[in-house]
Amino acid sequence: MRFAIKTRPEHQTWEEIRDAWLAADELPLFESAWNWDHFYPLTGDMAGPNFEAWTILGAMATATRRIRIGCQVTGMIYRHPAVLANMAATVDIMSGGRLELGIGAGWNQMECDAYGIALPPLKERFDRFDEGVEAMVMLLTEPVSNFPGQYVRLTDARCEPKPVQRPHPPITIGGTGRRRTLRTTARWAQQWNSLGRGGVAEWLELKDVLAGHCASIGRDVSEITCSVNVRYEDDIDEVVADATTWRDAGVDLCIVGLPLHVKPELLAPLAEALAPLA
Repeated sequence: MRFAIKTRPEHQTWEEIRDAWLAADELPLFESAWNWDHFYPLTGDMAGPNFEAWTILGAMATATRRIRIGCQVTGMIYRHPAVLANMAATVDIMSGGRLELGIGAGWNQMECDAYGIALPPLKERFDRFDEGVEAMVMLLTEPVSNFPGQYVRLTDARCEPKPVQRPHPPITIGGTGRRRTLRTTARWAQQWNSLGRGGVAEWLELKDVLAGHCASIGRDVSEITCSVNVRYEDDIDEVVADATTWRDAGVDLCIVGLPLHVKPELLAPLAEALAPLA
């Protein structure tokens, strides 16, 4: 099993987030570091602070030297796919080719209402997501892109300079929708993140659905890294137990969600405890 960390950009300072990522950068066990894409906190006081995801990624692209960086996951509804493609190319260059491009359809009604961002009905949202992913891949790989979608239209569009990683930064798609999300994952993604909230039995069922979508297009499901999240609050033994359960189920990557205000010196003991599972 491989390991990563995730910080919550809510209710803490920039310095705390930065120092946690810098500490993880020094620990080879952690292959990547992630944040989330929201404008309001998801826990506690909704009027509290929450940092913007891609600004953090740009900063950490130059502050770190080894660890891969990503957002779990970027809401497609918040940024036009062509704008997001240009952002991804830029951050990949800034990091020297360490970006993980996490994307999802989006879901947060409260944020959309507050900011006047349209949150379409579910079917339209996933139609837009499918078109958006395809358009982004085109922009990140082709010299000139033309895409006559219903919701996304590109006309002789360019995205320059191209990212360091070819053909494009690895795509992570997050979600558990059996018909739409997993089908899009099978077509485009290099990593699937299910969070893992439904437990092992549900995850195994979802993995079978993903495998079926892959088979229908002639792709080997083993080409897709399967990741889940576990929470670290104050008990390292509990994190190890959770990670062991997921490893035994066949999960490839365990992303450890760090507690708020985590002390950077706590990451080394966490890595040491998880190392036997790697």
